[in-house]
Amino acid sequence: MESSGKSAGLTRRRFIAVGALGSAAAAAGCHVCNKGNWDVLTVAQARTLGAICDQIIPADDYPGATQAGVLDYIDRQLMRHFRRHRDAYRDGIERTDALSRKRFGQELAALNTHEQLEIVAELEREEGDFFQLVRDHTLQGYYGSPRHGGNRDAVSWGMLGLAEPPLRGRAQYDLRKGSTS
Repeated sequence: MESSGKSAGLTRRRFIAVGALGSAAAAAGCHVCNKGNWDVLTVAQARTLGAICDQIIPADDYPGATQAGVLDYIDRQLMRHFRRHRDAYRDGIERTDALSRKRFGQELAALNTHEQLEIVAELEREEGDFFQLVRDHTLQGYYGSPRHGGNRDAVSWGMLGLAEPPLRGRAQYDLRKGSTS
């Protein structure tokens, strides 16, 4: 600190002003505002991807893909293990909505179930690699362990009549009593 009485550094008032200005700029022009509750997907991408996933595993007596948390699973994994597939998802979702707008004048998520099925069937024929990627990840999210973000409340295991498997590691210990379960 200088003894001349003049502050050479950033004052508290200036720090707050710069922080507020930065926050306002981010809110005004940043694409993060379209993220909603998603880490990687935008809200629009999540709607389209959800429509595709729900055509792969539709709801019946049991929850469909989105109700079972498949979008949470895919979005979470796009931050981790599926990071290399981010561009494939972004481009595939964009192409899917373009196909939907060309055919029906609306994005996939706005179509009725029958129209969505037509688009997803065409997607499977025309964009086989992208469709296979989404199908594989949808099945993993629906039937995998709930701890990865999908299979909410173990719905698919209940549908199959399976008990939840015991977890390995810390979960096998009852930490309150200090004994194994």
